Amino acid sequence: MSDPLVINEIYLSLQGESTFAGLPCIFIRLTACNLRCSYCDTAYAFTEGKQMPVRETLAKVRELAAPFSNSQPSTLNSQLPLVELTGGEPLLQRDCLPLMKSLCDDGFTVLLETSGARDISRVDPRVHRIMDLKCPSSGEVERNRWENLRHLRAGDEIKFVIGTEQDYDWTKQTIAEYKLNAICPLLISWVHPLLPEQQDQSLKKVPAGQTPISRRELAERIIADALPVRFQVQMHKIIWPPEQRGV
Repeated sequence: MSDPLVINEIYLSLQGESTFAGLPCIFIRLTACNLRCSYCDTAYAFTEGKQMPVRETLAKVRELAAPFSNSQPSTLNSQLPLVELTGGEPLLQRDCLPLMKSLCDDGFTVLLETSGARDISRVDPRVHRIMDLKCPSSGEVERNRWENLRHLRAGDEIKFVIGTEQDYDWTKQTIAEYKLNAICPLLISWVHPLLPEQQDQSLKKVPAGQTPISRRELAERIIADALPVRFQVQMHKIIWPPEQRGV
């Protein structure tokens, strides 16, 4: 018998990031996180949530996916919508593992958004793991679990969230040092400024002495350095108000 998951929200929207951006996606946001990144825009998921057995979670996903059953695009090899586990940090809850397995067994393309601070080796190999490497301005760079790199496969993705010039330099050096572009696709996101109501008091502060970088400056440096990455914006924040939940 599995333990209930603590779920913050489950909703259908569009995937806003990663190489899957733009596709319909069911998001399962799990409660709790062991990091406090300076730019976190989902601090409400640190504590808010309710218990939901795995079977009920699966039932909700199947309900949301039902309208897509007769409308699968012929150009895709997997059924829509996608399903993504996010947080918080999903891997803090052990029963996210059997949930992901069951979703894969159902034929869904499953994505996992994880901070990179937890062991990813036990995740079902059919899951696309989108793993952060925390940059210096996050305040959590020392929490990167470097041994995770050896578990990554071509179907996974590594994400860097960059808010300062120091973040960019660190990212560039890290990609070269570990030859990350030979492992899987690399994503770079710009730190979207937090609204006052999103600035949770528990978040880490950006370390002193760092120089902010604008979205345009970041894009231009990627081009100038011929960095082998995908620059991405958070699509959902362009379509809907940045503070809106459930999108």
